[in-house]
Amino acid sequence: MSVGLLFPGQGSQAVGMGRALAERFPVARETFAEADDVLGFGLSRLAWEGPFEELTATQNAQPALYVHSVAVYRVASGRLGRVRAAAGHSLGELSAYGAAGVYSFADGLRAVRRRGELMARADRGTPGSMAAVLGLGEPAIQELCRDARDRGMTLVAANLNARGQVVVSGEVAAIEWAKGAAGEKGARRVVELAVSAAFHSPLMDPAADEFRRYLDGITFRRPEFPVVSNVTAEAAADPAAIRELLIRQLVSPVRWMECIQRMSTLGVDRFVELGPGKVLTALNRRNARGVRTAACGGPESIDAMETDS
Repeated sequence: MSVGLLFPGQGSQAVGMGRALAERFPVARETFAEADDVLGFGLSRLAWEGPFEELTATQNAQPALYVHSVAVYRVASGRLGRVRAAAGHSLGELSAYGAAGVYSFADGLRAVRRRGELMARADRGTPGSMAAVLGLGEPAIQELCRDARDRGMTLVAANLNARGQVVVSGEVAAIEWAKGAAGEKGARRVVELAVSAAFHSPLMDPAADEFRRYLDGITFRRPEFPVVSNVTAEAAADPAAIRELLIRQLVSPVRWMECIQRMSTLGVDRFVELGPGKVLTALNRRNARGVRTAACGGPESIDAMETDS
């Protein structure tokens, strides 16, 4: 069987993430310890003990997710079987490239920390937010965004997660307006997300510019297995192209449905989500019906993997 690896993005973090894994597996414990050394502060303690508000801050949540996901991959890599392809949701894409050996663990971690810092402060000029719109198709979402632009507001489709589940991103005023306007178009529900800025929108342009300069100082290599890009829903192998895609990702929609479809065409016949939570596993109930998806974030799921292999 050929496995597809899925790496979760911001929102999957939780206090205690990775602690049981590190207590059970030395390689996981060493991964968290290395992260503490690289960043110069106790990221592991923050991930394991909180407080939740500090862990959820973008500049902390993103590196914590990266470290947990890479730690799980290092523990599980010998049990996964043949890796046909990987993809990560937003921040998770950097975890996927890290697992694929595109950059060193330390370089990837520093880049993720910098990405989180830049995204956290990107809305200082124009405060932004995001909201999940449930029950509307993509054409209706695009019409909603055009209506917002006609009113002089920034609103874009940021995460195309599954059929009938799209996240929009934009100015705070645009999100407030969209809560009512989406309902008029037939949305079942609109849920504002607990985020600090309008990710994957033009409001991230300043962050993308600075992130480009940062990534220029990092060595990129060809991936050891295909990683499907959020931006194109295609796998890139050229290191320069991968660097450019990671920059564009900050201001582009996450085409998650298409990413899963592309992984299937690459020969993936089962999926494993590596990291905390089960967000991507749940989405696969719609995006990859009939294809087995397992969430793997702790010792119990590692044990189950061994039993099933």
